[in-house]
Amino acid sequence: MTRGKRKLFWMVPAGILGMALFVFIGGEIVMRLWNWLVPMLFGVRQITFWQAIGILALCRILFGSHGFRGSRSNMRRRMQERMDERWERMTPEEREKLRQSWRGRCGFGPTSGESTGQ
Repeated sequence: MTRGKRKLFWMVPAGILGMALFVFIGGEIVMRLWNWLVPMLFGVRQITFWQAIGILALCRILFGSHGFRGSRSNMRRRMQERMDERWERMTPEEREKLRQSWRGRCGFGPTSGESTGQ
């Protein structure tokens, strides 16, 4: 057995054990916090360990990154590039019209140098 295979032989079980330990500790923490706070605050019943694991999974689905950590920044960069390209193609009048439109949408009135139309 080569050195790399020996290392992999021990890393796989250690990784599985680490994930199981992480899930166990996370489930225990969620269960204990829920059972300590939520029934007293909201009058709901206590939960079991497996229900706590389910809450953890649900939070991961609803709020987690789903393994797409890099894609958000890539998507944001592509959107910025597209906006920059569009901005460069605009005439100065179109740019000013866009600025006015955004000021109105964001709740800002006309700037001090602009007339109010009265």
